[in-house]
Amino acid sequence: MAQDLRRWLRRTVDGADVQRHVIGALIMREIQTRYGRANIGYMWMLVEPAMLAASVALIHVGSGGTGGGHYTSDLRLIPFTLIGYCTFMIFRSIVTRAETTLDANKALLFHRVVTILDMLLARAILELLATMAALALLLSLAIAFGIADWPARPLRLLAGIVLLTWFSLALSMGIATGSYFSKAFNKLVHPVTYIAMPLSGAFFVLQWIPQPYRGYLSWSPLNQIFEMVHSGAFGSVESPYLDPAYVFAWCLGLTVLGLLALRVLRRNVHLS
Repeated sequence: MAQDLRRWLRRTVDGADVQRHVIGALIMREIQTRYGRANIGYMWMLVEPAMLAASVALIHVGSGGTGGGHYTSDLRLIPFTLIGYCTFMIFRSIVTRAETTLDANKALLFHRVVTILDMLLARAILELLATMAALALLLSLAIAFGIADWPARPLRLLAGIVLLTWFSLALSMGIATGSYFSKAFNKLVHPVTYIAMPLSGAFFVLQWIPQPYRGYLSWSPLNQIFEMVHSGAFGSVESPYLDPAYVFAWCLGLTVLGLLALRVLRRNVHLS
């Protein structure tokens, strides 16, 4: 019995190590094919999200923001917008790029160790690292100029970002499957993500929203995640609507459904 357990553990560790190398190789391949080596090359991975986030923050400053008198000495407009938009970029990038994942990497399925889940996971990790590097750079500059403070609860902020990445990855499994079988489904992904942006909670907290709309939005796992992100970044944000167990259940349920969808997808993918 003990020998069987040790053998199973050894096989599990060896398999995990192989998949770690596979995902690492897929990330490097994605960086090279997406950004190349011309001009500033890999630096676009950091510069592109940083430019987008900074532009959105400046637009909000120019328009007077969306929070009215809700901004305080702790919760300021520029860091609030930067954190909200950079975090939403993780969701948008993972979800919208899921539709092209299989077409761009289909030939890699000839290698038995490479799976569709590996492809989606590699892209999700790349989006997370690139966007968080951009957020760290922009926040550091804002702190240096005295227009932002360090996150009040960094571990909660990090937990919210990790949950958002998991949630996005789980959704991307179903989107990759649906896009392969239906071109009409494929066309809906981008419009839905644009509609989701103003409703996601990236640029507001639920306390600012009047009832009954606040109650409706609190059922959304995306709003719950952004409540966690904002309460982690700003000490003055205390959300009574945040339920981590509820978000975890959504992520777990979507992951199970996504894995089942990928099994169906893999059976219908023809490599010849």
